[in-house]
Amino acid sequence: MTEEAEAKGQDAAEETADKKDKSPETPPPPHHEEISTETSHSVTIDGVDVEYTATAGRLVLTEEEGKKKASFFFVSYTRDDVENLDDRPIVFAFNGGPGSSSVWLHLGALGPRRVLMDAEGMPYKPPGRLVDNEHSLLDAADLVFIDPVGTGFSRAIPNEEAKDFHHFKKDIEAVGEFIRLYLTRHKRWGSPKFLAGESYGTTRSAGLAGHLYNRHGIVFNGLLLISSILNFQTAAFDRNTGTFLRGNDLPYVVFLPTYAATAWYHGKLGAKDQGRDLREFLDEVEQFAANEYTLALFEGSAISPERFRRVAKKLSRYTGLSEAYVTRYDLRIEILRFCKELLRDEGKTVGRIDSRYTGIDRFRDGDAFESDPSMDATMGIYTSALNAYMHDELEYESDLPYEILSSETWQNWDYEDFKNAFVDVSETLRNTMTRNRHMKVFIANGYLDLATPYYATEYTFNHLGLDASLHDNVAMEYYDAGHMMYVHIPSLEKLAEDMRSFVRGSS
Repeated sequence: MTEEAEAKGQDAAEETADKKDKSPETPPPPHHEEISTETSHSVTIDGVDVEYTATAGRLVLTEEEGKKKASFFFVSYTRDDVENLDDRPIVFAFNGGPGSSSVWLHLGALGPRRVLMDAEGMPYKPPGRLVDNEHSLLDAADLVFIDPVGTGFSRAIPNEEAKDFHHFKKDIEAVGEFIRLYLTRHKRWGSPKFLAGESYGTTRSAGLAGHLYNRHGIVFNGLLLISSILNFQTAAFDRNTGTFLRGNDLPYVVFLPTYAATAWYHGKLGAKDQGRDLREFLDEVEQFAANEYTLALFEGSAISPERFRRVAKKLSRYTGLSEAYVTRYDLRIEILRFCKELLRDEGKTVGRIDSRYTGIDRFRDGDAFESDPSMDATMGIYTSALNAYMHDELEYESDLPYEILSSETWQNWDYEDFKNAFVDVSETLRNTMTRNRHMKVFIANGYLDLATPYYATEYTFNHLGLDASLHDNVAMEYYDAGHMMYVHIPSLEKLAEDMRSFVRGSS
């Protein structure tokens, strides 16, 4: 090669390198592009064969100038034999956490496939297996399961801060934008619309109903609130919390009936109460909680010794805890202490999400369990079943980890809108129901739910301030299990019928 040719070759190489440096940035990874898979299936619900299409895919949110912000993963189920979509209800569903994917409602309650557990909701040996869900809501409505950013396969776009979406208001705005885009792209603006949320998902539901009404004029026919929490004051025990929460006695009152139901379930009550019907027993406990117990807590140190002993004795009777233990904590039993103490003499703990489940800690002493046995019973089998389902049945491929429960999301969640105040969306719900008087609300409560107790939910709705003319727009039902009452087959059967009737009656 001549010196001239060598020089030209070097110049060409330098020009090529220069072009590489100035070339467009490498395209975003595939999980930030919109793709989807469609598969056809059939399920028998209430004796009727329902043919349906399952879609697993990603929808990318962008700013108005086109810049990508986040990739939302969703799974939708649409019935095939529908002639007019305007007559077909659609339900947008998600779980809570914050930081939870939609797997629980998806593969536990609403979807056409569910995780196999025994009739009481106890797990079989792993891995998790799926069976047809003969109690799915798909016969009555199309279903869209949404994973908020940071959960499932949903992610913030690279160079965007994921924490921007881990925020009370911004989460509502992002999920709301997903719903608006879905309605537009799939021509569902004319369909009766519902939101279904569980736990923090009920907080999100109330916020979304208000946000979408105000921002886009989207009105919902109904909300399905499963294990509801709208006012966090009802669950904000003052142990290990900020000083502004000190003196909040409300949780001790509204948790008491669920403590009593848990003690009844585990056979820790006296013979007289143990043989009673649960609902009849809880009526008595609620009367004590709302009157004598509330007044005793209100009195504080001004309470007389005689009155204190009388209340402590009743509290011991209803909770299955010793009178000495109740007295030691000044009549105030915090949730994790109860979970540790009730079966301490047996070396067991009870679940917070569902107090029917029991666990075994290394040490019997202490004031809290090592882990929640109700989550230990469900987490692994739901995770394996979900991942197999995505690949084998929905034919969706991704190397991303499916974030079932993201601790990072939960730990970094920002409640900026409620600085020095309790998180509370009950007023948002009241306002939305007052402006959209056709919107109805269904609430599902588990008697053995120590995460969002039924009596706390009753308290919230009794203080909603809803006009008397709208009281019939609220319906509450109760189930003999916990937070995820649908893992208990008799409760799932009842829940399915209750939700189906609600959707059909509200459409």
